[in-house]
Amino acid sequence: MIINERDFRGVDLNLLLVFHVLMQERHVTRASARLFLGQPAVSAALKRLRAAFGDELFVRTAQGMVPTPRAQALAAAITPMLATLQAALTQRPSFDPATSERVFRVGLSDSLEVALMPALLQRLQRSAPQVRLVTRSTDGPSAAGRLDAGEMEVAVGVLPAPPPWQRQRALFDWRFVCLYDPRHVRTRGQRISMAEYLRHPHVITSFEGGLRGYIDEQLEQQGRTRRVVFSSPHFATSPLLVKQMPLITTVPEFIAQVWRSALRLTMSPLPFEVPGYRVLAGWAAVNDADPGLQWLLGEFEAVARLTRPAAPAGPAGLRG
Repeated sequence: MIINERDFRGVDLNLLLVFHVLMQERHVTRASARLFLGQPAVSAALKRLRAAFGDELFVRTAQGMVPTPRAQALAAAITPMLATLQAALTQRPSFDPATSERVFRVGLSDSLEVALMPALLQRLQRSAPQVRLVTRSTDGPSAAGRLDAGEMEVAVGVLPAPPPWQRQRALFDWRFVCLYDPRHVRTRGQRISMAEYLRHPHVITSFEGGLRGYIDEQLEQQGRTRRVVFSSPHFATSPLLVKQMPLITTVPEFIAQVWRSALRLTMSPLPFEVPGYRVLAGWAAVNDADPGLQWLLGEFEAVARLTRPAAPAGPAGLRG
C-alpha cells in the first residue's frame, strides 16, 4: 500500500480519537468527560472533523446526536485502525527462545567464529533448538557500516569506538601468544625465549596479504626482526603448518587455546610485551528494545565467560 503524505495535511490524527468517542457516546458533554477535554474543545474538534471529511458526521435530534451514513462508514474503517495502533503502543515485543524460529546474522572474524560458535551452538541446541545463525566475515573497521546497512544484527570483534547511533558491550579481553609443536620447536623452559622465538621461521595471518604484521612492528621497536615464511588472510592454515613443521605462529589467545587442545600444540606467552585487546559485541541502537537481540547478546556473554581472561584491554590493534 502506497501512502500519500499530502492526503493527511488537513487532518490532525488526534481528531480520529475524538470521532471514535463521539460515535460511542453520541453526546459532546459525555465525550468531553471521557477525553478529559473541555466541551468547547470537543465542539471545535467536531467542527474540524466536519471540514476535513466534508460531511456533518453527527446530526442533532431529539434522541441525541445521530451519525450520518458517512460517519458510520468512517467508523467501520477507523475503529480497527485505532485498535491496531493501541496494540502497537501498549504491547511489548516478546521472544521465546524455546519456540522461536528466528534467523540471526552475526558478523565476526573466522578466528572468533572457531573460538565462540561451537559453545554457542551447543547452548542454542539446548535452549533454542529452532533458532539459526548465519555468520558473515567481518573485521572491526567495516562493522559499523555493515550494521547500519542491516547486513547483520550483531558484530563481534575488536571494534573501534561506535557512532552515537550504535551500542557496544564488552565480552572478553585477550592477548597475543605464540603457538608451536614441541616435537619440532624445542625450548628450554615452559615459556619460549626471545632467542628461540627469533631463531625459528614464522607463519602469519595478514588480511592485507603482506609478510609483515603488527608483531613485526613491535619487534622493530626493539631492534629485532623475525623471519616470516608464509602469510595468509585465513587463520585456518596456520595450525596445520605448525603441526607438521618447525614453525611458530603468533595469534590471539582465544584461538590458540582451541588449536592447542585440538592438535596438541604448545601455547606460550610472547617473550616481549604487547598491548592487550578487548572483544566487543556491537549492534544498532534502534534495536535496543528487540528482546531476541538482547537474548542473543546474553548468550554471547555466557560463552565469553568460558574464555580465560587475558591482558587488560588496550587500543584496537592488528593481528600478528
